[in-house]
Amino acid sequence: MAIIASAKGSSTPREPIPAGAYAARCYSIVDLGTREEVIQGNAKVIHKIRITFELPTERRVFSEEKGEQPCVISKEFNLVLSEKSTLRAFLRSWRGKDFTEAEAAAFDVAKLIGAPCLLNIIHVAGKANPSRMYDEISSVSPLPKGMVCPPQENPSFEFSFDGYSQEVFDSLPNFLKEKVAGSYEFRDLLSKGLAVMSAAPAPAAPAAAPAKPAVSATPAPKFTPPTVISAPGLDQEIEELPF
Repeated sequence: MAIIASAKGSSTPREPIPAGAYAARCYSIVDLGTREEVIQGNAKVIHKIRITFELPTERRVFSEEKGEQPCVISKEFNLVLSEKSTLRAFLRSWRGKDFTEAEAAAFDVAKLIGAPCLLNIIHVAGKANPSRMYDEISSVSPLPKGMVCPPQENPSFEFSFDGYSQEVFDSLPNFLKEKVAGSYEFRDLLSKGLAVMSAAPAPAAPAAAPAKPAVSATPAPKFTPPTVISAPGLDQEIEELPF
């Protein structure tokens, strides 16, 4: 008997969500941390977050045991609210108004969890394989008057380095663990024995050789489950966004 590993793999490509406009609700915010990236030949230090939405009217069976569930889609942003930032433009379009200087100076993105919106989804060709199409969030806006977004189904989820929880980190899918593990914040937690990369080695720091961190005997901080925000019912839709 043999167990053969292949570089090609055998994963089935995810079927894109059909292009169009959808009532959606944010249910997850993941802090991906700070890292150095080369953008157009220039090295920049950026802090990223990942915002995920569920589309309650677009459903598929991902697991026979769970039956139909809402499709989900995510978008990553640099965590900055400067006037020309992509995140500020996205949130300005979502809330229907710009931020005041005071709001932009210290905005808690966790306020987005549970908030409804209208997402416009388009299809774009893959960079590595132009014949393969991917779904992408093109724009966002408040729900049109009279449109209702069904109640939230997925539990609200927030991962951040402020009050880091090993159990919340462990609940992330592996591809997000790897992204988070490449951040300066996570490597700092590793060095202090406050975090463990259990699923896979953390990516090395820029220009450093990859190394698997030693598992520390120091106990992780006590886990506090993410707060589940009760979504409004059909007759109690959010008329004013909570941000």
